[in-house]
Amino acid sequence: MHDLRRQALESGKTVSRKAKSKNASPASSRPNSAPSSRAASRSRAVSRAGSDDEENGNLSDETSFSTNSIDELLTWEASDPITDAWRADLADRIQELIDRKRSSVQGREKCLAIYVRTLTAQYAEEDIRGKESELVTAFLKSIKAETSERETILAMKALAMTVVTSPSDLIYEAVASPLKRVISNSNSITSKAAAVHCLGTCTFFGGASDDEILDNMAYILEIVASDGGFIEAQDEPTPVVAALEEWGSLSTLIDDLAGESEEAAEYFVDQLSSSDPAVQIAAGENIALLYEKSYRPLADDDGLADLDENDIISDPDDIPGVPKLVKNYDVYRRTDILKDTLSDLATLNTRRLSKKEQKSLRTNFADILDSVEYPTHGPRYQNAIDHETGKRYGSRMTVRIHKEGVMRIDKWWKLHRLQALRRVLQSGFVTHYERNPVVFESLPIMITNDRKAARD
Repeated sequence: MHDLRRQALESGKTVSRKAKSKNASPASSRPNSAPSSRAASRSRAVSRAGSDDEENGNLSDETSFSTNSIDELLTWEASDPITDAWRADLADRIQELIDRKRSSVQGREKCLAIYVRTLTAQYAEEDIRGKESELVTAFLKSIKAETSERETILAMKALAMTVVTSPSDLIYEAVASPLKRVISNSNSITSKAAAVHCLGTCTFFGGASDDEILDNMAYILEIVASDGGFIEAQDEPTPVVAALEEWGSLSTLIDDLAGESEEAAEYFVDQLSSSDPAVQIAAGENIALLYEKSYRPLADDDGLADLDENDIISDPDDIPGVPKLVKNYDVYRRTDILKDTLSDLATLNTRRLSKKEQKSLRTNFADILDSVEYPTHGPRYQNAIDHETGKRYGSRMTVRIHKEGVMRIDKWWKLHRLQALRRVLQSGFVTHYERNPVVFESLPIMITNDRKAARD
C-alpha cells in the first residue's frame, strides 16, 4: 500500500520558502509585465468549463473538471450499484489503452470515457495496481498529440482519476512538463483549463516535493496575475478560474504562507472586479482561506506582553481545550478597502447578472466578508445562539451523504479540499470517500448522523 502522500495530506507539514527565512523580505508586488485588465471584466461572461458536453447541455463526469455552486453541491448521493461485470470490462479497456494498436481517435475517446466512468463509480485500486506506469504513458501520448480536444481532456481526466485512485510518488515527475506544455501551447481554452486542474491534482497526489508544490503555486498564480495572458488566454475566465481553484487547493498543503500572502492577496483582490461571477467567487474564497491561515494557536511560550491584544482571538463559547489564536502575519495591507469591496459584492444588485448569479454572489461574499472580519468563522457561519446548547450555531455548512449522514465543513481549507475532490470525482465522491483511504485522508471529516449534527 502506498504511503498515501502523508507528507502532502497532513496539513501543517510544508512551510513556504520565504517563511523559512526570518530575513526574507516581503513578497514583491506584481510583475511589471502583468496586464492590468481583469479576466473578462470588460468582455462576455463565459461558463466555468466550456466543453462540448456542456454546450450540448450534457455535463458528464468523463470530461468535466468543474463543480456547480456550493448550494448545489451540498447533497450528493452515491452512484447506483452495478454488478462485478465492470471488473472484466475495465481490464479489457486497460489493455486496449496500453496497446493502442490500430486505434482510432473515436475508439480511444470511447475507451477513455469508459475508463473514467468506471474509476469514478468504483474504487478500483486493486484493478489498476501495477499498471499505473503503462497507463500514464498511454494517457501522455493522447495529451501530447492533442489529436482532438475530447481525447485530450478525457486523457487528462483519466490521469487525474488514476492518481487519486492509486497515488504514486513517480507520477508527478512524469506528467508535469507535458501538462504545462498543454497549458501554455494548446489552441483550446478548455484543454488549457483542464490541464491546470490535472496539474493541480497530480501535484497534490502524485509525489510532488515541497518545492515543486510551491513552484506550481507560483506558476498558476502567474495565470491569475496576467488574466490568462501568461498562457496565451488573455481575458478568458475559464483557465483563470481553474488557476484560482487549484492555487487554493494546493495552498492547504502549506502551513505558513506568510511570504506568499501579500502578493497572492493583491492578485485575488484585483480579480474581484471581474465581470465573471465564477472568477469573483474563486478569488474571494482564496482570500477567505488566506485570512483563516494567517492565525495560529497561541503557544505556551508566546510572550503575551509582546503581542497586540487585538491580534488574539478567543473562542466565543469558551469551550474547554480550544486554544486562543494569534495573528501570525498581515494578509493584505488595506483590509479596510477590501472589506468595502466585499460588502458591495455581498449586497450586489444589478441587471447584468441573473437572479441565480446574484444570489450566489451575495451568499458567498457575505461568508467571505465575515471571515475577513473574523478569521475563525468558516463558511455559512451563524452567530445566533442555539437555545438548547447555549452556544452559537457557528459554521452550518454540512454536506449530506445518503439520506441521514452529513459531514460538517466548518473551515475554508476543508471547503477547498472538498471542492478539489469533487472536481475530479464528480458523482463518485461518496463512493471514494467511503472506500478510498487517499480521499478520506485528504479530508478526514467524520460522517455523522443528521439528527446528531443538527444538535451539535
